[in-house]
Amino acid sequence: MRAVVVAAPASGSGKTTVATGLVGALRRVGHRVAPFKVGPDYIDPGYHGLAAGRPGRNLDPVLVGEERVVPLYRHGAWGCDLAVVEGVMGLFDGRIDEHYSGAVAEGSTAQVAALLGAPVVLVVDARGHSQSLAALLHGFATFDSGVRLGGVILNRVGSERHEQVLRAACDRVGLPVLGSLPRLAELEVPSRHLGLIPAVEHGSAATAAVAAMTDLVAAHVDLHAVAALARSSVARPAWDPAAAVRGLEGIEDTAASLGEAGDMAATTFVGGDRDSRVSTEPGGISRADESTDGAIVIGGPADREGPLIAVAGGPAFTFGYAEHRELLTAAGAQVVVFDPLHDELPAGTAGLVLPGGFPEEHAAELAANSGLLRAVAEAARHGMPVHAECAGLLYLTRSLDGHPMAGVVEADAAFGPRLTLGYRDAVALADSPLWRAGERVRGHEFHRTRVVSAPPRNPAWGWRGSAGERVQEGALSGNVHASYLHTHPAGNPQAVRRFVTETVRFASSRAVR
Repeated sequence: MRAVVVAAPASGSGKTTVATGLVGALRRVGHRVAPFKVGPDYIDPGYHGLAAGRPGRNLDPVLVGEERVVPLYRHGAWGCDLAVVEGVMGLFDGRIDEHYSGAVAEGSTAQVAALLGAPVVLVVDARGHSQSLAALLHGFATFDSGVRLGGVILNRVGSERHEQVLRAACDRVGLPVLGSLPRLAELEVPSRHLGLIPAVEHGSAATAAVAAMTDLVAAHVDLHAVAALARSSVARPAWDPAAAVRGLEGIEDTAASLGEAGDMAATTFVGGDRDSRVSTEPGGISRADESTDGAIVIGGPADREGPLIAVAGGPAFTFGYAEHRELLTAAGAQVVVFDPLHDELPAGTAGLVLPGGFPEEHAAELAANSGLLRAVAEAARHGMPVHAECAGLLYLTRSLDGHPMAGVVEADAAFGPRLTLGYRDAVALADSPLWRAGERVRGHEFHRTRVVSAPPRNPAWGWRGSAGERVQEGALSGNVHASYLHTHPAGNPQAVRRFVTETVRFASSRAVR
């Protein structure tokens, strides 16, 4: 499996345009392309997915652990012959905390490129550059011996003469120019406070933007040279969602699990044998041997009905990971996606997942679907397990920007003046359908809204702020876990397993009544 990593010296250089265009252009000439994004970005993968015709996925060493990056890469690249990995920020930019020593930053594009053993194509915004570009490229090429620059794509080139000067600078440091893209303002994709507008919301305009990116790259980049450059030296097995939920992946969860043995003992594994093997295809349903003891089955046979878990989707709930649905399915659940802007709660729902997104952009429409809001509130009151992250938290508050919401969380929310952004090392403050009190997890915040009323009485998470202050965040209520904190399910499969187990218990209790 060959890969190329698209990086840049800094944010705003055009990585998304080049990476999306590369995916589409390489697909046009017959490659089966797997698209990836470094870090906790939920928007760029939507455009990658449109270009590739398959889900865009994330590779985030911070949220899943660096030991899972290669297995997740191999899982997401199943059936493909080439992968395009879009980086995050500048090539060497990543998480900086009290443990940062000046080495390659955790979560950086450089770290992921090194883990994959893949070459880097550096996208340079050519505006303002001339011969001094050679010095910049020399620094990036020699800064870390574990990262190999394979070539340069010049972006936003002003003229033929400008291109000649830039090519000469690249030749001086021995880096081939793989493409030269002219300045085209019409390629700008509309953005808002958290970045690009998600492809789901942008509709036909997103499709047109992806087609334009593909045309641009196809016309100005040497696709044969890029494909020939692609390499990967990974040798680890692919990640398997069925093995992950059964505790067989051989990788420690990113959470420091406390009381995990008790949780494992409460779950019956397929065939009663934790060493039995399972198989899966990305996006498919993982299956294993049938259990005949009538207990909860993880990854059970196709004719066994599992609990129905409704996952919010549509324009207001676009932030999520493909691996989440795969893990829910592998854990024995039936997953149904619905749109809270228009739909009812699916009949027979035993668990509800409300992922992140932009509810503040659709607050009036969400409020207008009052029947769903009442159904969600009633379900939560009766103990249905609910996992709500960011947009999900906002949906469960009493109001969002003055529009009535579900009222499950005793708080009000509003759009705020500042962006909250960054990784968090959080501790679960109490038991919930997903986490055990004292369990540690790495998450990520990414929002401009804020809780404007008194904070909930039962916070979900605690962590230390940048100045060492104690922060408590989120809300617990019955079987509801609501928080601004985004977590990656592949890094915490035990939480998914617990959630599905709780949905089975809820469904059983309702059936008895």
